[in-house]
Amino acid sequence: MSADEFLALARALERRHRVEGGKGFRLRDHAADDAGPLRSMDKATANANLEDAIGVLTRRQDMMYAQDRWSLLLIFQAMDAAGKDGAIKHVMSGVNPQGCSVHSFKAPSHEELDHDFLWRCATRLPARGMIGIFNRSYYEEVLVVRVHPQLLAGQPLPDELRHKDIWDERFRDIRNFEQHLHDNGTIVRKIFLHVSRDEQRRRFLERIDEPEKHWKFSERDVAERAHWDRYMECYEDAIKNTASKECPWYVIPADRKWYTRLAVSAVVTEVLASIDVHYPKPTKERAAALAKARASLEAEG
Repeated sequence: MSADEFLALARALERRHRVEGGKGFRLRDHAADDAGPLRSMDKATANANLEDAIGVLTRRQDMMYAQDRWSLLLIFQAMDAAGKDGAIKHVMSGVNPQGCSVHSFKAPSHEELDHDFLWRCATRLPARGMIGIFNRSYYEEVLVVRVHPQLLAGQPLPDELRHKDIWDERFRDIRNFEQHLHDNGTIVRKIFLHVSRDEQRRRFLERIDEPEKHWKFSERDVAERAHWDRYMECYEDAIKNTASKECPWYVIPADRKWYTRLAVSAVVTEVLASIDVHYPKPTKERAAALAKARASLEAEG
């Protein structure tokens, strides 16, 4: 597949899974096993296309890093075993490590709880020229904390701020925060890897059956399955309230790993193809300095 052919495919996949407004959004309208127009594609072809995507992404990211103007923040959210780690590993495998950072956010520390709920992620935002990847994020504060009210009760907030509108206020704060990032040159793309409950169960059993995957498994993951419906409600509400044209969500089916990785690569590639990134053009002074350096080096020969 040529670069132009892949970019056409990337645009199609990006549009298919993009959510840029909450009106009418329902999570049940997005099937976790949907492969759309690629349902007949075999795994080998998908992997070959992923390699093409990585090639395009690598060159565009190198330009962005050299240009030092834009930054890109990719936020991954999902239920356990949806494939966040695998998608990040495969899609970003060709990216220059100097131009990319990955941060995985676990349960907040005491220091983090002593700040506002956006603080710990704000300290990890990508600098200009960089791609920053958040494996989970501040969205946990309107997802897991909402599913488990005792977590909110344990946070050192003033009592008068624990009211029925707290989630709407947090959605507002997230929208404003992301718009601020957008207005200052950080492109924000949020990706929800949508795995089905049955597929999660299959992957959990696989982790138990294969010794090399035991480290990935936690008994808490099984306990969280009891809250599946509530999580889906909270994900739907979060996406509905924070999707925008400038900072959209992408609901990407996660039951087929090959499709997930190809769709994620399409989102990232399309973003980098949509902005004006290029290698810096030397000024007259810089060109003169380069010519002088060339003459000096050639004289050594």
